[in-house]
Amino acid sequence: MIWFLTIVFIICSHASTSTSANSAGRVEYLPGFQGPLPFYLETGYVGVDEHEDVQLFYYFIRSESNPKHDPVMLWITGGPGCSSISGLLYEIGPIQFEAMHYNGSLPTLILTPNSWTKMASIIFLDIPVGTGFSYARTTRASHSTDIQLCDHAYEFMRKWFESHPEFVSNPFYVAGDSYSGNPVPIITQLISDGNEAGKLPYINLKGYVLGNPVTFPEESNYKIRFANGMGLISDELYKSLFHTCHGEYRSEYISASNIGCHQNLEFYQECIDGIQEPHVLEPYCGDPMQLIKAPTHKQLNEHHPLSSSNCRVYRTKLVYYWILEASVREALHTREGTIREWIRCSDLNFTRTVYDIRPYHQNLSKKGYRSLIYSGDHDMVIPHQSTQAWIRDLNYSVIDQWRSWKLNGQIAGYTERYSNMMTYATVKGGGHTAPEYKPEECVAMFKRWISNQPL
Repeated sequence: MIWFLTIVFIICSHASTSTSANSAGRVEYLPGFQGPLPFYLETGYVGVDEHEDVQLFYYFIRSESNPKHDPVMLWITGGPGCSSISGLLYEIGPIQFEAMHYNGSLPTLILTPNSWTKMASIIFLDIPVGTGFSYARTTRASHSTDIQLCDHAYEFMRKWFESHPEFVSNPFYVAGDSYSGNPVPIITQLISDGNEAGKLPYINLKGYVLGNPVTFPEESNYKIRFANGMGLISDELYKSLFHTCHGEYRSEYISASNIGCHQNLEFYQECIDGIQEPHVLEPYCGDPMQLIKAPTHKQLNEHHPLSSSNCRVYRTKLVYYWILEASVREALHTREGTIREWIRCSDLNFTRTVYDIRPYHQNLSKKGYRSLIYSGDHDMVIPHQSTQAWIRDLNYSVIDQWRSWKLNGQIAGYTERYSNMMTYATVKGGGHTAPEYKPEECVAMFKRWISNQPL
């Protein structure tokens, strides 16, 4: 029985100073999983920034195939501020919570056949500082920007490879989804620039992977087009919106005197009220950004949302019941007293300073790095039309025309390849984090791409 309902750690100013700045340990057993883990899991901290005042926590899972030669991938969950445990337990990792009515006991972990670790070693990193179990040792270090996030990630990787030299020659990729569309290309460029400058260790960078990525300021405009294509608004309203708003639907760019545009946007909001934007076909469960926050004392005591609701976001709350247990945090080798509260998606002391990532994609394309960009095609948060728009803006020629890609004889999505070694793919029926909704299709997509096979 869980008696305390919010993970409250007493912040102890001496807790981190008595612990090695960089530490790692193997995890052979996890509470909730029957028996020893059948894969290699390591967790630890790496200190970065001035005086290593930023301590970044990670989960490392070695490839279950051929770790000596398989690619190594850094995975950053979006947000910013969402713990990488989201990617591990809900998207691409080898274990997940068993789908069952929650009865108040420790949630059960089971193996999943759709793990990307079948063909790659993956480092799930809690970043930026303040995310998950990552923490700052000073007040100044607790604030970061997206550029600092990227600097920290690059420093993390260099130090991680220094302590794991057996992986330094493996092909390396940077990956993530949602807001990670912002830092992943920047991190990739930092690694590339560091290699060219002769910084050691040399990282065998090959490319990057992004799902439904935040990329450029105008992408929210494509929600209107998506809504029309999905039949959420009428053709008449779509045409009227385009005519009165001139294709620009962001409120800060619409004149107060443009009454027609404002009225049409109100009609639009009425039409989509009750639509679950991360996946428009799923039940509406309230504001997704509020539902991913830490549950309250009352919510954790109410078992019925987990047992009777079809809402996917309620099922993600199982991680709180699991990670609240002291035995789980002990098994993960976390440092007690370093964070006040573990929240899957935290409100951070974070400033965004880069809004258009297209120049980074352009530069990486010129350098010849491979990239896989995929979109769950039922996501309204970052619609697939906006991703296709910025890919077109790169202005590279198409070398494999738009076509379907299949799994088990069925269409799993559509794909197109470009002369800059970029592959774009939709995942049919996928939502904002496509592997969460369509794990079998996404692992097939990734396996083919990482093996240099056509989708």
